[in-house]
Amino acid sequence: MKRILFLTITLAFLSVSFTFAQEKLEEPKGTENIAYKWGKMALDATASDTEKFKPRPTITSRYLGLIFISIFDAWSVYDENAIPVYLKNVDRRPLVEQTLSNKEIAISYAAFGAMKEYYYSDTEMFRKFMVELGLDPDNTSTDPTTPEGVGNLAAMATIEARKNDGSNQYGTVEGSDGEPYFDYTNYNPVNTADESTDINRWQPKYFSDGNGGQYAPECLTPYWQKVTPITMTSADQFRPGPPPMYGSEQLKKEVQEVVDLQANLSDEDKALVEFMRDGPQSVQQAGHWLKFAQDVSRRDNHTLDQDVKMYFLTEITAMDAFIASWDSKMFYDYARPYALVHEYYRDKTIKAWGGPGVGIIEMKGQDWRPYSPDIFLCPPFPSYTSDHSTISGGCAEVLRLFTGDDYFGESVELMPGTLTETDAAFYGKPVTITFPTFTESANMAGMSRVMGGYHIQADNIAGLELGRDVATQAWTFYNEHLGN
Repeated sequence: MKRILFLTITLAFLSVSFTFAQEKLEEPKGTENIAYKWGKMALDATASDTEKFKPRPTITSRYLGLIFISIFDAWSVYDENAIPVYLKNVDRRPLVEQTLSNKEIAISYAAFGAMKEYYYSDTEMFRKFMVELGLDPDNTSTDPTTPEGVGNLAAMATIEARKNDGSNQYGTVEGSDGEPYFDYTNYNPVNTADESTDINRWQPKYFSDGNGGQYAPECLTPYWQKVTPITMTSADQFRPGPPPMYGSEQLKKEVQEVVDLQANLSDEDKALVEFMRDGPQSVQQAGHWLKFAQDVSRRDNHTLDQDVKMYFLTEITAMDAFIASWDSKMFYDYARPYALVHEYYRDKTIKAWGGPGVGIIEMKGQDWRPYSPDIFLCPPFPSYTSDHSTISGGCAEVLRLFTGDDYFGESVELMPGTLTETDAAFYGKPVTITFPTFTESANMAGMSRVMGGYHIQADNIAGLELGRDVATQAWTFYNEHLGN
């Protein structure tokens, strides 16, 4: 009897081992793994959100962070050691159920549930994708013993946990009157678009409305420092020291650097500024680094497990980096070069970019502007720290840690001027921008903001350092949730 039982157990073990080995051999990798495909869907949804609601990088960074937490949590139930972030009271599935098929189903329902919540206007796109995957988009099971139920529960747990996280997604904070993302801090800039009374503080600027008129955008989500972080203990945990003030030698030199850089932009410089700024179908910085992560997946032929972990790590870092950057921005309420150049070079003749279809010309300092189209002249929020630098510094660092190597090796071919100029005669010659390492990619992203005239060097350097501090915290959190 004992021998029969032993043989039965041995055969069952061999059967499970064979199934796992067969799955591993046949497992889709790179662009074919389901996690990669949901990553691409998240990018498409982010681009669509930008088209519908204009750029709102803080908000979409939260969406992406929570989507990939939902996916990670569903996946964790089918992993030997991983610990979910928000999914509670759902048992880890036994080894025999920890199959690729179950993981694919669970993460798909988690992604679908989260995306319907955060990118609700594209629900039909997500439904079609579920059908393409052979999954029923109307399956709302919450049975924790099935992958469908696990996925649905993971999305529900994340949504519920973050309902009152300070983002005011539903307009339920007192005084919001149901308006989503209403500023419940009642922020009012010291300076108006027409008058500056404190040169050290942020000043709104007029944009073209694209129809011959103009308007001054309000500050974007000026309360974002109140959003609960994922990995940090508080939004101000890594807050940098203050930026240089008006009258200091440092600020004078850094404003001059911005003017000199813009007057001498090469085709490569313009292409880099535009690539990092993004144009139509922009996915903002959190999406930009998700794109870079997908480059890594293709390069290294990732499995589903690797992509689930990498996207989770990258996007929780981006989400927290935005919260940390906004803490600094709103605490210091610091001026941008747009106003600083006008002050330092008023009535002085300088060489600068004259706007679309004009090129580099001589002008008075008060007429200077960033290298940017009329409909989006300058980011509508305070300057210090640069969010591009903060998010890039953070995401680059976690990708370096995740891959175990700083090497990146991606490149992109671009036509300078296409996202800024209105006349093709002012386009440059095609250039290839190469990103040799993750660290250098972050440095290039940060420097592009100085060259474009959106930031001074202090914004960039402090931002890169802040992002790397956030990355260190996120890496610790990530490893804890892997069960390491």
